[in-house]
Amino acid sequence: MADIVRRAERPSLNPVSIHFDPADPGAALVQFLTERHLATLTTLSDDCVLHVVPVGFTYQPGLTLARIITFASSRKARNVAQRPGGPAALCQLDGRRWVSLHGQAFLRDDEAANAEAVARYAARYRPTRSRPDRVTIEVMVTKIIGNLGPVS
Repeated sequence: MADIVRRAERPSLNPVSIHFDPADPGAALVQFLTERHLATLTTLSDDCVLHVVPVGFTYQPGLTLARIITFASSRKARNVAQRPGGPAALCQLDGRRWVSLHGQAFLRDDEAANAEAVARYAARYRPTRSRPDRVTIEVMVTKIIGNLGPVS
């Protein structure tokens, strides 16, 4: 018990999460969002149970748009298709650094949207093979919170 009290009394290096402007999140966050890290995507299933899966994603601050490429029959794609504009969250972390992007999710299956998402995914992660059933989940980001580590 004493150990718990001592830890609680110690000041944290960076105790609070920070809210970022989705349209202009700042250079440090943009850099973190372009590094090669996986994330989790959280959507609601048809019975309102949270569905959390690992994903790669890209973020375009000027449009406040996150993109996830997947295939049409995936659970995440079906969840978004069943609830157009429904809530979604992406969470990326690396050690003590983390960021969570919240917004409304939409499913896109048109060729132009998929081509843009695939090109951005390839730039951040690696080229991916072509799929005839490719779809893109787009999250219109309305809130970003995170912690990028100690401030110098």
